[in-house]
Parts: sequence; structure tokens; C-alpha cells
Amino acid sequence: MNLVILGATGRVGSHIAALAARDGHHVTLLVRQPENLQLAGDNVTVIQGNALAAQALELAVHGAHAVISALSTDGASTLSEGMPLLIRAMSQSGVRRIITIGTAGILQSRVSPDLLRYQSSESRRTLTRAAEEHHKAYEALRLSELDWTIVCPTYLPDGAFTGTYRVAKDLLPEDGKQISVQDTAAFAYAQLDDPAYIRSRVGIAY
Repeated sequence: MNLVILGATGRVGSHIAALAARDGHHVTLLVRQPENLQLAGDNVTVIQGNALAAQALELAVHGAHAVISALSTDGASTLSEGMPLLIRAMSQSGVRRIITIGTAGILQSRVSPDLLRYQSSESRRTLTRAAEEHHKAYEALRLSELDWTIVCPTYLPDGAFTGTYRVAKDLLPEDGKQISVQDTAAFAYAQLDDPAYIRSRVGIAY
């Protein structure tokens, strides 16, 4: 499978890229700073570019079977500005499958079902900028014709892979407090072969 991975120098994205390369997929990594990559191989192609550059996105997704985006908010508007460009590039190239890493804040609230968690009393965060960025990216995907899945971890510490966690469609598993980077990456990567959560958000936690 030809995979495009965005955010491959980040915590979750680097693990996803390593899993895909290990399994023999051809992996195209679009990164701003290739020197920060820790992955190389005959099945790894690196494109230096920005997720806000339409031409770089078009080059990266051409010929791909699926896209995995682990881009963070980066304290800016990368998600809200970049997602429409990515959707357009994928649509032009006929690529339908995309898996992204979101945040538990954009899952539905259990206490106020008409709201997202970051909009309700369920969230204890006082700063909502990051969640708002993820929300805009989610809305762009929701309105698209792509086969999308948004993996939404709660508190995300570094930690070993366990393979044991709980997931819930559009909700955070009850009393979920945290999930490791490696387990989040493994679950997101596994969605390439699992249609269960297409066009859904998925909460993940221990």
C-alpha cells in the first residue's frame, strides 16, 4: 500500500510511520524539516514541504492509497487551514481514505450530548484554542466525501505499547483518563484495515 503520513516528526506520527515502514508499505512523508526524521529505507520517500502548501500536498498524495495525518495544532492554524487543502488534493487524486489524530475535546459530551466535550462542563481545560482547531478540521472532513476516521485520544503521555485499551464511537470511553502515544499510534495505524469507524470519531483511553 502507498501511504502518505503527515506529522511524521511528531510523537504519534513517528510511531505510525515506523509501523508502516516495518510492514513494507511504501511510505511518503511530507515534513518541513527532514533532518528531524529518524526513519529511512528503500520504501520511504521524504518530501520537504509544508502542509499549508497546496502543491506539496498534491505531490505527496498523488498515487497514494491512504493518508494518515498526525499533525498537531502547533499553536497556529495549521489544522484549520491545511485540512481543506488536503481534502482538495486527495479528491483531485482520487484518494478517499484518511485517518487523522484529533483530541478527546471534539468527541460528544456525555453530560451535554448536544455539545462537544471541550464546549461542555465535561472538559476541565480553560484554554480551548487547540480543540477549536481540531473542531474546524473535523467539520471540514465531515462535510467532505472522504472516508475519514478521527482517532481522539485523551491525555497522551509517553509510554510503552500495551495493546490493551478501550475505544468508543464518537465518545470518550467512560472514566477514560489517559492513553499512551504508542497505543494511540498502533490503533490509528490499524484503522487502515478496519472499516468499522469510517466517517466517525473514535475516543480511545485505558
